[in-house]
Amino acid sequence: MVDDLAKHGQYLNMLKLSKRENIITLALNAIKGGDNYFFRNLYADDNGVEKDILENGRNSCAAFVSWILLTQELIKTPHATVIGTESDLINSGWYTTDDLKAGAVLFWEKKVGKYDNLLHEHAGFYIGNDEAVSNDSQGTGFPHKHHHAYNGTRKIEKIYWHPALDE
Repeated sequence: MVDDLAKHGQYLNMLKLSKRENIITLALNAIKGGDNYFFRNLYADDNGVEKDILENGRNSCAAFVSWILLTQELIKTPHATVIGTESDLINSGWYTTDDLKAGAVLFWEKKVGKYDNLLHEHAGFYIGNDEAVSNDSQGTGFPHKHHHAYNGTRKIEKIYWHPALDE
């Protein structure tokens, strides 16, 4: 039995993950079969008060993107903010490009929030065929699939790509 486990472990170590395909599949799986509560809440201490900083999904786009990238070892840590996610992307070898390819991370222009009238940043994944998956911060608070430029209502400001996605 120990020998079988060792052989299995050696076999798994020889496999190379298809990071691009996994990103696309994880993003699409997040929207299958109903609501996905996984990215809705993250608690932090705010001056002695425990607070849900994702506000039940209203601020979850960075958590959604960063957790998926973390599973593929394409960033160093999970994040609750778009700024933190973008900084980690850059520090982890991601670069901006004009190529809109499936698996790319998208950053859209800032937009006034539906609930607080503040400017909000937004990030998600391009999955191909003019579609993206991101967290629906303006509505349900759940990940959803949509037009990559929100049917022309929200401009893409940056497209990030990682060399490992070409492998």
